[in-house]
Amino acid sequence: MTSRATTRPVGTVTRGTTNPNRLRRMDRWIAATHGAELRRAGDPVAVDLGYGAAPWTAVELLERIRSVAPRARVVGVEIEPARVAAAKPYEREGLEFRHGGFEVPVQPRPVLIRAANVLRQYEEAEVAEVWARLCARLAPGGLLIEGTCDEIGRRHVWVALGAEGPRTVTFATRLGSLERPSDLAERLPKALIHRNVPGEPVHAFLRDFDRAWAAAAPYASYGARQRWIRAVRDLTADWPVTDGPVRWRQGEVTVAWGALAPRG
Repeated sequence: MTSRATTRPVGTVTRGTTNPNRLRRMDRWIAATHGAELRRAGDPVAVDLGYGAAPWTAVELLERIRSVAPRARVVGVEIEPARVAAAKPYEREGLEFRHGGFEVPVQPRPVLIRAANVLRQYEEAEVAEVWARLCARLAPGGLLIEGTCDEIGRRHVWVALGAEGPRTVTFATRLGSLERPSDLAERLPKALIHRNVPGEPVHAFLRDFDRAWAAAAPYASYGARQRWIRAVRDLTADWPVTDGPVRWRQGEVTVAWGALAPRG
């Protein structure tokens, strides 16, 4: 007989706050960078882990990834049973909701797991174990996206991980609301938010980004987008930026994880 201890979902209940379109920047990036992998998969399953008190983010994830992978399915996974019950009326072809946690009770193994605003309440020391557990649930070639955004999705920072571990960190923002790039520091994921101090790589990166932003001030007359592109272009001289102008135009920049990883 299976004991209750082995069937209890892994994790703790989050606040559950969410809003429509809150994760649009992350969704847009997933579609652009992971769409080919979703199309190639025999059964392309994506998991919206910890979608919260309302199902909007899972509904939107399905719509957005189906624009690039029409056969994709989304499973919303929540550790709070009442939230699963509330989401059930929104189920339709390609979308379902399930009770669970970091064990990700989904078969076949997902090609994508998105965990947004889930680890904020955890301790930094717990992050590596959660990452490893989630990555172990991925299908071959799968991707874990874990990060944090503000309440209406203007500022967002996430880490992309594969089976081997963390690969990149992406900073994304609504450019019209940005005073300086270091404004994104408050949305760093749990693995980095306490490392934004002198001597840590992420602090040095945001410092250099602010300097590049200030140097690019003359481009502001052409709009915030052109100023951002110029600043990111200058950053590439010293930092391993992994994307290009197509993504920069969206108010994004992606940097290799190894350059920002916490020391020690």
